[in-house]
Amino acid sequence: MHSTELLEVAETAARKGAKCLQDWVNEFRVSEKGRADLVTDADFASQKAIVEHITTHYPDHKMLGEEGLTRHEGDSGYRWVIDPLDGTSNYVHGFPYYCVSIGLEYQGDLILGVVYDPNRDELFSALEGHGAKLNGTPISPSRIPSMDQAMLVASLPVGTNGRDVSIDRFLKVLPAAQTLQRTGSAALNLCYVSAGRIEGYWSSNLKPWDMAAGVLICREAGGLVTSIEDANFTIENPSILATNGTNIHSDLQSLLTT
Repeated sequence: MHSTELLEVAETAARKGAKCLQDWVNEFRVSEKGRADLVTDADFASQKAIVEHITTHYPDHKMLGEEGLTRHEGDSGYRWVIDPLDGTSNYVHGFPYYCVSIGLEYQGDLILGVVYDPNRDELFSALEGHGAKLNGTPISPSRIPSMDQAMLVASLPVGTNGRDVSIDRFLKVLPAAQTLQRTGSAALNLCYVSAGRIEGYWSSNLKPWDMAAGVLICREAGGLVTSIEDANFTIENPSILATNGTNIHSDLQSLLTT
């Protein structure tokens, strides 16, 4: 199957999903899937638009998505991994740091990633072996070599408390970094590493749809992606460490695992 066609379908699907998000601003209802784990009408509307567009072109492709989406039929070898709204809490509060994230696997390997931020009209994209782009222009990570010069971002579990190991990790890194933030969108964080806007990002509580697209974009841009604990990584593993690939990676890994 031609990769350019797949990318065009993914990009259009992401824009359709994002249009739903923007159309639902100030109109949505909010509910909780768990403590502080929010979902809105916009999540479902976006996912519906994305799925409809993709299935129009590829009815035999499998799908996995955040809002109860599991489609197992089809033997094409392709599986779309979809987050229709990454950063729901930000969206609910009107904080403009959220996106649509669409990844594609072929026989278990990531081959395509698209992340679209409707607030900045920024489309991050990557095809396996072809590099990563932002609105069509190639991107790459920064070459900042040390933690004391770095801007870092972490994800903390939804509804976390002060006794969680993720809090301990955050506090360990805080004095070593120039700046440390928690922003609320894993997909955008990975894209920001890819584009040289931040030097590193980690989380121990992600789902496949949070990171599938961003992982490929980061790798294709030239960043380094592993688990927090070691080099082994798959999108089924909730642990991720993504950096610009300098000494920051090993320094962060050491701090986070001691």
